[in-house]
Amino acid sequence: MPRHRRLAALTSVALISPLAAVVGLTGAAAPSSGQAGPARAAEPSASPSLWAPARVEGAIYGHRKLARVDLPVRLVAGSEPVELWSSRASYAEPIRTVVRTSSGDVALPAGAATSFNGLDDFLAVKVVDARTGEPVMFRTKDACLNSDGQRVRPDAAARSPYPAYCFSNPYSLGSVQGIQAGWSNPVLEQSGGAVRLPRGRYTVTTSVRAPWREALGISAADARRTVRVVVKKEHDHGEHEHRSASGPALRPAGTDGPSGRLLDEVDGPRPNLRSLPAWGISVSENGDYLRFAATVWNAGDSPLVVDGFVDPADGDRMEAYQYFFDAEGEQTGYQPVGSFEFDTKETHQHWHFRDFARYTLLRADQSTAVNSRKEAFCLANTDAVDLTVPDADWNPENTDLATDCGYTDSLSLRQVLAAGWGDTYAQFRAGQSFNLKGLPNGTYYIATIANPRGRLVESSKQDNTSLRKVVIGGRPGARTVRVPQVGMIVEPAEQW
Repeated sequence: MPRHRRLAALTSVALISPLAAVVGLTGAAAPSSGQAGPARAAEPSASPSLWAPARVEGAIYGHRKLARVDLPVRLVAGSEPVELWSSRASYAEPIRTVVRTSSGDVALPAGAATSFNGLDDFLAVKVVDARTGEPVMFRTKDACLNSDGQRVRPDAAARSPYPAYCFSNPYSLGSVQGIQAGWSNPVLEQSGGAVRLPRGRYTVTTSVRAPWREALGISAADARRTVRVVVKKEHDHGEHEHRSASGPALRPAGTDGPSGRLLDEVDGPRPNLRSLPAWGISVSENGDYLRFAATVWNAGDSPLVVDGFVDPADGDRMEAYQYFFDAEGEQTGYQPVGSFEFDTKETHQHWHFRDFARYTLLRADQSTAVNSRKEAFCLANTDAVDLTVPDADWNPENTDLATDCGYTDSLSLRQVLAAGWGDTYAQFRAGQSFNLKGLPNGTYYIATIANPRGRLVESSKQDNTSLRKVVIGGRPGARTVRVPQVGMIVEPAEQW
């Protein structure tokens, strides 16, 4: 089953002034390539500052008329982290954002951020022809402060606790953005920092817009940077293949069976599975199937960790065990919670846990009309739903608890849903989407049910189900669906 994932695009650009030159940056512009860097780190300013290279080059290849020029603009945190928490109390209320500082929280006006994907209109980008002084372009750009950042000071912390991206779901409830003290993060990586320009020389000025500059305590001088851009015509040398190396997926400590202590009762931290309203709802092209996306997330104070071990009597089945951890993250024991089955379909070829979720189309009286045949899942952290819940994991991929969907030769595996994160599946195939053939027009509800058999151990099972109202119309082969809006949420125009 294709997953609903959000990935940040990675781009490259020729830089003439490396960020390494600003170790010890205190808000002043970076030294030019002819200047030596400071012998030792200067005392950092407490407030953040904007950084950009002194010069960027772009190239036009082949018969193209424009070059894609990436602007690697970074925000550099001073002696304090840059940290923003955003949340909404309900879907009928706007997002509220707080800037967290050592001297206290600063609440921004309601609606200052309209989504959890980043900061609206954070930067202004002005492009001027360097020879004529004529304006070429002016844009405002959203920014995500989360990124795979870099240290700019030798005394900065070795690791950053903040998320690597601005993950979001239409029905997310909370997010955290941040830059570790003494670190820098590219702020346009996720929203796209490229401009397209013809051959020529340009002056590009980027500046943090006044509302965000004031909220983050950035001085006017530190909020503005100017870059010289040169666009040349180059020969096309072809595309380079980029390969990424990834280590082996993490597995449980043993392959012969669960390790640790079998628990009759579980005390201490536990996951809490909740369902978001179904979203991305539409009718298939043939007019007979109702398609949707569904998210189950973990609102608890512990990750959901399920290990599987191959059944010696049935190589296509694994016994599943849920593992538990104390407040310090130490394993305390496990319980059997069902099974994994190997999915042999060409688009899968991995192991699915059978007892995670169920999708049902209910009539107006909430009796069952249609069941989705999607019954098994490979757990993964696809959507940050609320990173403000206690003990939310801001970087679930940077821990020892990583998801492994396994392969045909797997003897064991581990699947994880971190606290604060959700797993989204888009149901658009026949058998997984709802078959509308024979159903009368009228009001129905899409029920997303977490932990449907109650086998998983949670802190509460009273909030496992969400219902999304839909109104089916049309005629056989040309059905329609009307989806009443939930609160003030505007869903993206997703096409499955």
